[in-house]
Amino acid sequence: MSAATNALEELIGNHLLRTSSWPKPTGIYVALFTTLPAKDGTGGVEVSGGNYARVQNGPADADWDPPVSGNGEFSNAAAVVFASPVANWGNVIGAGIYDASTGGVLLACATLDTARNIVAGDPAPNFPAGSLKFIFS
Repeated sequence: MSAATNALEELIGNHLLRTSSWPKPTGIYVALFTTLPAKDGTGGVEVSGGNYARVQNGPADADWDPPVSGNGEFSNAAAVVFASPVANWGNVIGAGIYDASTGGVLLACATLDTARNIVAGDPAPNFPAGSLKFIFS
């Protein structure tokens, strides 16, 4: 399951219905969470330390596949690969996309189909092409 955050919904609404415009972010960064944030972007726990960093994936047509037949589902077009953990990252239950490599605005979150406990020495965590999905509805 995935959801646009309140921040993204307001950006879209203000761009579409009001006079403000929303410039496209210069980067879209994938983050991992051990606690998924609420729709207002609060309460989440992003992985930190141990060689963790958000991974840039877009914005570009080559980075995200578009919805098919109106299903609203965008998916990663190529593998999204994080660095190999050198410390325990914890039980990762979700992913999100931000408009910055640190800080920034959380735009959407998705719960992983299967949580994964990531520990030091594991291979680099990744989302194979087509496995990271965001539905904007």
